[in-house]
Amino acid sequence: MRIIKTISVTLLLATINVNAQTDSTASNNGDTITAPTFTTSLDELEGDSEGQDVSGLLQSSKDVFSNIAGFNFSAARYRVRGYDSENFRVSMNGVNLNGPEGGRAIWAFWGGLNDITRYQESKAGISASSYGFGGIGGFSNIDARATAVRKGTKVSYALANRSYSNRLMVTHATGMMKNGWAIAVSASKRWSDEGYVDGTYYNGASYFLSVEKKVNDKHTLGFVGFGAPTIQGKRSISTQETYALTGNNYYNSYWGYQNGKKRNSRVRNTHKPMAMLNHYFKMNDKTTINSSAFYSFGKQGNTRLNWYNAADPRPDYYRYLPSFYNAPGDEAQFDLQTSLWQSNDPTTTQLDFDQMYFSNTKNLYTQTNVDGIIGNDITGNRAKYIIEEARKDVTHYGFNTVVSHKQNDKLMMTGGLNISLYKSNNYKLVNDLLGADFWIDVDQFAERDFADESVAQSDVNNPNRIIKEGDRFGYDYDININTYNGFGQVEGLSKKIDWFAALSLTSTSFWRTGNYKSGLFPENSFGDSEKQSFFNYGLKAGAVYKLTGRHLIRLNGAFLTRAPFSRTAFVSPRTRDQVVPNLKSEKIMSGDISYIVRYPKVKTRATLFHTTIKDKTWSRSFYHDELNTFVNYMMTGVDQVFTGIEIGAEVKVISTVTVSGAFATGKFLYDSRPTATIIQDNSTNSLAENKTIYFKNYRIGGIPQTAASIGVQYRSPKYWFTGINFNYFANIYLDANPDRRTEEAISKYVSSDPQVSEIVDQTKLDNDYSINLFAGKSWRIKNKYYIRLNINVNNVLDNTDFKTGGFEQLRYDQNEIGKFPPKLGYMYGRTFFAMVSFSF
Repeated sequence: MRIIKTISVTLLLATINVNAQTDSTASNNGDTITAPTFTTSLDELEGDSEGQDVSGLLQSSKDVFSNIAGFNFSAARYRVRGYDSENFRVSMNGVNLNGPEGGRAIWAFWGGLNDITRYQESKAGISASSYGFGGIGGFSNIDARATAVRKGTKVSYALANRSYSNRLMVTHATGMMKNGWAIAVSASKRWSDEGYVDGTYYNGASYFLSVEKKVNDKHTLGFVGFGAPTIQGKRSISTQETYALTGNNYYNSYWGYQNGKKRNSRVRNTHKPMAMLNHYFKMNDKTTINSSAFYSFGKQGNTRLNWYNAADPRPDYYRYLPSFYNAPGDEAQFDLQTSLWQSNDPTTTQLDFDQMYFSNTKNLYTQTNVDGIIGNDITGNRAKYIIEEARKDVTHYGFNTVVSHKQNDKLMMTGGLNISLYKSNNYKLVNDLLGADFWIDVDQFAERDFADESVAQSDVNNPNRIIKEGDRFGYDYDININTYNGFGQVEGLSKKIDWFAALSLTSTSFWRTGNYKSGLFPENSFGDSEKQSFFNYGLKAGAVYKLTGRHLIRLNGAFLTRAPFSRTAFVSPRTRDQVVPNLKSEKIMSGDISYIVRYPKVKTRATLFHTTIKDKTWSRSFYHDELNTFVNYMMTGVDQVFTGIEIGAEVKVISTVTVSGAFATGKFLYDSRPTATIIQDNSTNSLAENKTIYFKNYRIGGIPQTAASIGVQYRSPKYWFTGINFNYFANIYLDANPDRRTEEAISKYVSSDPQVSEIVDQTKLDNDYSINLFAGKSWRIKNKYYIRLNINVNNVLDNTDFKTGGFEQLRYDQNEIGKFPPKLGYMYGRTFFAMVSFSF
């Protein structure tokens, strides 16, 4: 096994006020048009909210590296310094928008409000913050005050070929009126009948209202409310075999025909509105107190197929692929399956809804007063197939306040308190019976494995319930999270050195409340679980040394602990309240050092960084068709290390031509031998406990660990611009299956057997590239009206063979590793986004 050495280095980043627009490659800022920057793609921003990585939203900046990398690296799933997005804090008017369960900010919950979210203050990396302690990746605060939105009216229309095809947006702001009131409103609509990927679609709306009242020179009150109801047909990720057979690297197994029309079985339906009241108190010229109370509620729903005593309906199920028929004597079946797949016959390659409806109408079943319970007797067609919807209904409220005091021109002090009370109700319901009359609420896998019928009950308190469309079934539980945080910060300025230091203290408690009493786990599934409580702290500091006014050195460091997230703390929250063994807080140490050059025509930044994150909890679930249940795979003691360099440069060759470049490379590695616990949902027995995973020095997968870009932009004095960027990506690895890095995985082989390297080696994907073009033009009419046109084309050469990432399946066969091959994702081919706006 290859051993990778790491080195200890450190790093920096900059403070900026951002005026960027998040879903086009060009946005307007006053009379000029500037290119926006972020490292999350449009498809991720306004597409699949559950899976997106939003760390790059914090890089919407004028920082030389972030500006280049943010726009050009996003399509390859680049992550700033390799960090997960819980290491970046996103807030609005000081209210934290990162979710308590997983620590991530989901941009899609307020997607489509681009005219509002463009007003941000961002700091990247370890830095001082006026809103909270922040994360090691940085923070971004959206200023949603009505007075922050540019006065006037703007109407825009966009045409694209990505997640959605059309977007219409209207925004109006009054500015502060003579009566002391200010109002800003914005609304948008995004839609497509079919997106870039077959079978996907999009139907989203967004709304925003901000009202501000200046009571007097000391007190201002504000209200902000927003939401983004979205329905989206999702896309799958599949194996190379299915891509090759269909001749389509964007093959989507989630859809099929129903009565001649495409239907997607995986639909995301989310709406999580938020409201906040703000009080801005200017005590005197030196001290301000800003306070907010907020309330958020709503739903996250994701549909999928479920089936009872029936064949697996998924078209890319491994037993339906030609590769399953690889034994001697199977040649005829192999040839037949190959022919069917290559013909792209939708009855083979896609879901067959018509067949599912037919099966559901031919399954007559009678149940009569089971266990003496009146009302659960019925005769009709019992569903073999249904579409279920996994729901998370959220209520979240809290309060935060920040006090800022400017002692003098050289010393600033900031402190704050934050209270967050969160509850999510997690359950599933029947979305569509697909022509059947009912579903019965029993665990079919426990029903198979246990003679005692009560063990198979999803809810012993309500056995053999008859489920109709809209009814809950299967599981129903709450996750409760209470968080209390305080922070303090001091900043100092001098002729040669600027510095800051900050402290954070946090108390976190979470617990599960079961609303169903599981037949498999009657003792630890119903009611409140034991509370898991953690006390955490954070320390950070930084300094900028000014060699000259043009040359700067910046050094930052941080050490903090972080409570484990509830999302990964429970071994199987659907069925019981058991927590992961040896659950503990994460320990994070991070440092960076940068050299910055600032001239009117030349801007550069070079940064070294080194970060360690220890004692992470890793949790995944997957469906095991032979066990007929979900298997939960958990690891504790997961350590990670991130070491690398970032370089950015921008040179104005002449007044109209700018050349820019960015380069980032690093080693983002697992740095420990974690302990694994493997548990299945439908059994009281563990598949494995205290299993050692030999994960040290494996790469963190699914992202490029090296990325580079070079570009040229021409900006005409006559208010038009155009540009081109060439982008290159390398060192992309698949996410490794930890179970293949164990003693048991290779126990039947000797070290010289070729199967050993096949099992333990990590797959490295090919290096690849993309080319992006962008252009824009603005017109000013009578010094009052503005028309702007922005166009960008990504992956101009239509490179559809660029594998941007993927993962090894958690299920594998020790005797035949290729039986469950990895699943791969590809960069979209040529895509475009064109927007015209009219403002006055």
